[in-house]
Amino acid sequence: MNREVTILGAGCTGPLLGAMLARHGAGVQVYERRPDPRSGQRETGRSINLALAARGLHALEQAGLRENVTPWLVPMRGRLLHAPDGTQTLLPYGQRANELIWSVPRAQLNEMLLDAAEARGVAIHYGQRCVAADYAAGTLSFDDGSGAPRQVPMTEARPVFGADGAGSVLRRAMVEAGLTTSREEFLDHAYKELSIPAGAGGRHRMEREALHIWPRGRHMLIALPNSDGTFTATLFLARDGEHPSFASLTDERTVEAFFADNFPDALALMPDLIAEFFAHPAGLMGTVHVARWNVGGRSLLVGDAAHAIVPFHGQGMNCAFEDCVLLDSMLWNGADWKSAFADFDRLRRVDAAAIARMAIENYAEMRDRVRDPSFQLQKELALELERRHPTRFVPRYSMVSFRADIPYSEAERRGALQQQILGDALDGLDSLAAVDYGRVARRIEASLTPLAL
Repeated sequence: MNREVTILGAGCTGPLLGAMLARHGAGVQVYERRPDPRSGQRETGRSINLALAARGLHALEQAGLRENVTPWLVPMRGRLLHAPDGTQTLLPYGQRANELIWSVPRAQLNEMLLDAAEARGVAIHYGQRCVAADYAAGTLSFDDGSGAPRQVPMTEARPVFGADGAGSVLRRAMVEAGLTTSREEFLDHAYKELSIPAGAGGRHRMEREALHIWPRGRHMLIALPNSDGTFTATLFLARDGEHPSFASLTDERTVEAFFADNFPDALALMPDLIAEFFAHPAGLMGTVHVARWNVGGRSLLVGDAAHAIVPFHGQGMNCAFEDCVLLDSMLWNGADWKSAFADFDRLRRVDAAAIARMAIENYAEMRDRVRDPSFQLQKELALELERRHPTRFVPRYSMVSFRADIPYSEAERRGALQQQILGDALDGLDSLAAVDYGRVARRIEASLTPLAL
C-alpha cells in the first residue's frame, strides 16, 4: 500500500478516516473549505444534533477514540412523546440497560476528531475550497482566496477520499467526467435548528435522558439533550404550500401562533424562538443515490458523499463511521487501494440502500404513527416477543441501533418478516392478553434463524 492519501472534508467522517489511515503509516492530508472550527468560527444554526448508536461507538472504539467523546455524551433511553394537551408518554428504545442511544453535539464531536487526527500526524488544511477534480489530468485544484490555486495529485499513487458531504465536489466531478451517475431525492419537508436553554444551575428543564418528540402528523418538533443542560431542538415542516409550512411562517405573529397551537409546552421553554427562527436557515433533506463510488484506485466516495440519507433513524453519521471501519479492516488485511475501493463499493452498497429506505420509513413513524394506539401495541408485543425469543426476535430498531454486528440489509430483511408476524398476531385484537403465543412461537422458529447474543 502506498503511503500518501488525500481526504476532502474535515467534518466528522474525514478526520475519523484520517486517524484510522494514519495508524497504517499513511501520510494523510485533509482539505476543508471552512475555517478551523476550534478557532472560534463555528458554523451555527444548521445542525441537527447527532445520535451516536452502537455502530458509531464501535467505530470510535476501533479507532481508539471511544473515551475521547465520553464527556459530551448524554444517554437517551427512549422517545418521550409530547401530546398537544401536554400529556407525556415515554416509549423506551429497548428493554436492557445498555439499549440506548447517545446525544452528542456535532461541534464538540467534530473538534474532538480533529484533535485526534492531528495527534496522529494528519495534516488539515483549512480555507481550501476544492474547485475542480480533473480526472484526465489526475489533479485536484483548491482555491484559498490568495489568487494562487493549489494543485494536488489524484492518482493511484496518491488516492483521494471524498468525505465532503452530501454536496460533494468530488462526486460532482465524477458525474461530469462520465464516471458515474447521481440523483438526489429531496423531501418536501425542511428543518430548522432551534434551542431550549438550560435552567438555573445548568439543569435540564425537561427529562434529560430522552429524545423529545412533538409528533403532529405532517410536521414535528424534536429536542435532544446536551451535557450543559440545553436542548438542541429541530422543527421539521413542509417547505412550501399552504399553512403550515416554512413559506407561510413569515413574521413573528405567525410563528408564535403556530408554536402556541402545536407545541405550547415547548414554546414556554424557548425565549429565543423568534430570533433563532428568522436567523437560522431552513435546511434541505434528501437521499443521494450514486451508481459508482470509486474510480479504480484513484478515488473513493465515503459517508454522505456516497450515500447521504435523511436523519430520521439517527444513522447518517453512524453509517459513515461504519464505512471507515470497513475500509480500515480491508487495509489491515493487506488490500491495495484499487481492490479495497472496488470491494468497498460492492459490499457496502446493499447496506447503504437499506438504511436509506429505513430512514424514510422512520420519518412517517416519528411524526405520525407513534401516536397511534395500534402502533404502540405492536411495540409492546415486539418487546414481549423479544423477551420470549431473545435470539430470534429482535426488533428492527434494536438491530439497527444497538447492534454493530448485524448489517443494515439483514436488519431490514428480518424486520419485514417480524412486522408480518406482529400484524398477524394482533389482527382484530386490542390488547396482548388474547395473543396466541404458541402459534406466534411456531412461526418465529420457522422463519427467523437465531442471532448471536
